[in-house]
Amino acid sequence: MENITISPIGIIRTPFKDVKGMPVQPMAADGVKGYIELKPEYCKGLKDIEGFSHLTLVYRFHKIEGYSLEVTPFMDIVPHGIFATRSPKRPNAIGISTVRLIEVKDNRIYIEQVDMLDETPLIDIKPFYPRYDNRTDTRAGWLEKNPDLPMEKLVSDERFK
Repeated sequence: MENITISPIGIIRTPFKDVKGMPVQPMAADGVKGYIELKPEYCKGLKDIEGFSHLTLVYRFHKIEGYSLEVTPFMDIVPHGIFATRSPKRPNAIGISTVRLIEVKDNRIYIEQVDMLDETPLIDIKPFYPRYDNRTDTRAGWLEKNPDLPMEKLVSDERFK
């Protein structure tokens, strides 16, 4: 296989300078606001985006070094394969989050429910399609053994460094 080169289209600005206390899922970040500084050459691509309530962001975990093929996620006490978790210590350190769109002003996209570090490089933006992105016939693997995990558990700890 050939290598892939991906360049950021912008940067995500958030109140989180460190992973300690940072939400690790957007649903645990209600009310937490941030914004995207899109590179000016990509602003034309924002046409009609304001009609969407949510955006799915694809970004790089820029502070992660190395990876593990087995990790103990914050929602469990036993190890799982990296591809069965959302741990940031991944071979390509790529993250995704669906956030609430507040407004767009020039090259800034104001968002809520941010769960990433400040200055996170943004790779792509995709609109969230509720009719097509939600599923009813789903399973959640090992997560199903603890379906009532409280939101306060969705805050990062030392394992994310």
